[in-house]
Amino acid sequence: MKIITKDSDYAVRAIIYLAKNRGRFVPSSEISKKENIPLIFLRRILLKLIKGKIAESREGVSGGVKLIVSAKKISIGAIINIIQGKIQLIECMFRGQICENRPKCIFRKKILVMEKNIINEFRQLKIQDLVDAEKK
Repeated sequence: MKIITKDSDYAVRAIIYLAKNRGRFVPSSEISKKENIPLIFLRRILLKLIKGKIAESREGVSGGVKLIVSAKKISIGAIINIIQGKIQLIECMFRGQICENRPKCIFRKKILVMEKNIINEFRQLKIQDLVDAEKK
């Protein structure tokens, strides 16, 4: 089970790079090279971030991508939601059918508490926190 996909990891790294280069359009090729993210994956991720209204793009010689939201306001939880959807530790599905034991399953209830805590932690962790931690 993966809580964080590789695409979400790439997205966080790309946004950190954009946050450090705030105010300028950064070519995707530069982000790819500096953050060691395959360009084909990065372009798909950047499109999702643009659609999610975290970044904007501009074409041309001085084009690229830049953040349109402050790094202090972008949570890791928001990035994960944009890139991979809602975090789920347990699906309670088997072969496309909802488990019949779901309503009374004590294990599921405990997992849902953990899931809520993890989601809350990701919501509280901001990109700026990671930028600042990297400076130390």
